[in-house]
Order: sequence, then C-alpha cells, then structure tokens
Amino acid sequence: MVTRTRLYHDGTLVLEDFPVGDVPAHLADPASVLWLDLHRPGAAELTMLGQEFGIHELALEDAAQRGQRPKLDRYRTHEFLSAYAVTVSPDGAQLTYSEIAVFLTGQAMITVRKDDDLDIEDVVARWDESPDLAGHGVGFLLHGLLDHLVDGHFAAVQQLDDGIEDLEGLLFAAGRREIEAVQRRVFALRKSLVRLRRVVLPMREVVNGLMRPGLHLITDPLVPYYQDVYDHVLRATEWTESLRDLVASVMETNLSVQANSMNLIMKKVTSWAAIIAVPTAITGYYGQNLPYPGFGHESGFITSAAVIVLLSALLYLTFKHKDWL
Repeated sequence: MVTRTRLYHDGTLVLEDFPVGDVPAHLADPASVLWLDLHRPGAAELTMLGQEFGIHELALEDAAQRGQRPKLDRYRTHEFLSAYAVTVSPDGAQLTYSEIAVFLTGQAMITVRKDDDLDIEDVVARWDESPDLAGHGVGFLLHGLLDHLVDGHFAAVQQLDDGIEDLEGLLFAAGRREIEAVQRRVFALRKSLVRLRRVVLPMREVVNGLMRPGLHLITDPLVPYYQDVYDHVLRATEWTESLRDLVASVMETNLSVQANSMNLIMKKVTSWAAIIAVPTAITGYYGQNLPYPGFGHESGFITSAAVIVLLSALLYLTFKHKDWL
C-alpha cells in the first residue's frame, strides 16, 4: 500500500509525506487539517483506518468493494463519498473508469484509490494553485478533488461529442467500408455514453447534497466555488443526455440512408429487368413454329433486332429520365 499525507495548520501547508503513525498526534491540534491518501489498501489497513477515525463499518465495506454508485452517505462522525474519474480513448470506443472513495471528518479528508488511473498529482496541483482557500479546511481539499473529477467528466463528454461530429463525413458515404465503420463507431459511442451517464448523472445529487445546510463542510466563502462545480455537473449531465439523443438520430439516419440505397438498387434492378424482358419477349415470339412477317428471310432477323434495340433504348431513356437508373 502506498500512502501520501499533507498537513495544513491555520490554512498553511506545513508538512507533507509524513508517516501515517503521526496522524493521531497531528489531529490532536484543532487548528490542523490533513489529507491522507491510501492507494489500494488491504482489509487490515481499512480496519485500522476505521479504528483511528471512527469510520462506520458500512462505509469501510463500500470503500473496499468496487463498482459503487456515485453517492454521498452521512454518518454520525463523518461522511462517505464515492465518485469516479473517467477518460475516453481518442476514437471514443473505450471509456476507462477510476473509482475513488472519500471519507470526510471535521479535520481530515481520507481518499482511497482503487487503481492507478486517477491523476492525483493534478488534484494536488489544484490545491497548490489556491493557497488562499486552504484556511477553509476539509471543504477546500474536497473542492480540489471534485473540481478535478467534474472537469474530467466534462472533457469526456466533449470528446464524445467530437467523435459524433466526425461521423457526419461518413454518414452519407455509399461505400460498404464506410457504412460498416459508421455502424461500429456509433455502437461504440453509444456504449461509452451509456456508461458515462451512470457516472455523471449521480454526481448532481452528490454535489447538491454537499451544498445543503447542516453539513458544515462548506463555509460561506466556498459556496461560489461549489456552485461552479455544480454548474459544470449540470452542463455535463445535460450534454450527455443530448448526445444520447444525437447518437440515436445518427443510428436512425444511417438506417434511413441504407433503406434509401436499397430502394435505389431495387429500382435499378427492376429497370434493367424490364429492359431485358423486351428482347426476351420478342425472341420468344419469333421462336414460334408459325409463319410471321419475314419468316425464313434475312429481313425478319433485321426487323426483330431493330425492334429490340428501339424498345430497349426507349425503356432505358424513360427510366433514366425518371432517375431509376
């Protein structure tokens, strides 16, 4: 297990990467606020964490298990938050999750990372960029984390939107490869949007729950910053919903284009079948064992050939004028 620590005293960063064993001594000072980051902790580490900070066993169980829904749970001595960071491949075909569990007490924020995909260095950089807000304690630390996560959600939605726009050039292409490429990419984008929606949509409840009166994590000066995060969550949620409708429209348009193409092919096949039917009918007629004009003479062959050419040409011009060929 890899751990990281930070200690703030009266709004100033005074210590970093100190041993976990020093945490109780630092918490004894009411003016101290610390961050403890646990990377892939085991059951023993989580049990010790629960004993040291008085964390409820259900919250520890949620932190140990994967696949939790983004949520905010309140307990008597702390809050538990579950959230996800997301990244999207350049073609939008693969969406990667990074789950994080967060324990919030009056003096500490403990993060539990379950994989290596979350860029924790960016979170630390956000804290360092706003030292003037460090005096607001745990709410300051939580804002930096949420700001990083929500910005990642927003970037993922933007990337998926760009991927859908790239399909416009292939949507009306007539080639078989282009049609197959559109079908594969639409399916991949739709799958990524469905998975992203499961992460983005519940974050609205999480951030809204943090801003409710009575939680005492967010001081009045931090309210505008959390409101900005909430606005980003709403925009990402609405954008995700609109992209789902757009992908559905792309799928319907793709099917309509294929149906129209099939109708054109059927018209062409029918038209050529009508043209071919003319010589078939005439040669079949002249194949009767009965006398007919020009029977037994070269003029009869010339006449039948001329009738075939004239009628076939007339049908071809008629179908071409109707845009059936």
